[in-house]
Amino acid sequence: MKPLLVLLSVFIIGFLLKTLAKNQQICLRFVGKLAMSSMLIFTGIAHFAFAEGMAEMLPAGTPYKLAMIYATGIIEVLGAVGLLINQISRTTGILLILFLIAILPANIYAAIHHIDPTTGLLNGHGPMYLLFRVPLQLFYIAWIYGFSVVKKNKLSIFTLN
Repeated sequence: MKPLLVLLSVFIIGFLLKTLAKNQQICLRFVGKLAMSSMLIFTGIAHFAFAEGMAEMLPAGTPYKLAMIYATGIIEVLGAVGLLINQISRTTGILLILFLIAILPANIYAAIHHIDPTTGLLNGHGPMYLLFRVPLQLFYIAWIYGFSVVKKNKLSIFTLN
């Protein structure tokens, strides 16, 4: 829930600043990418702050659990940076979508086994959490697609100035 709050807060603040300043140099597409980048940095840092708890989200027998958590944290931070570089933003967006699809099974495993990703304890939200988490993951994918992958002139809502 916190990553979603980061995403929406940064977007709303950016949109309000753009609107109040009547700044035509800042497009809504950039504000959307900035919001997703902020969220990815937030979640990437969490991979280091809660690495042991997040490692428990991976099934028993998974090799190099901790290294995988650190690697995914680095991927999120690099993805955040890549979204803000126009020359690689589209490619970064496609890679982030694939990344979000790839990590969804870990979230499903954690929910089914009641794993709290911050502590690694078995007191997490449980399977009901998936009713929120799976649509949220789809929302993140759609956000990245709309603000980073779609060509500027293809989808008018994402090309507003």
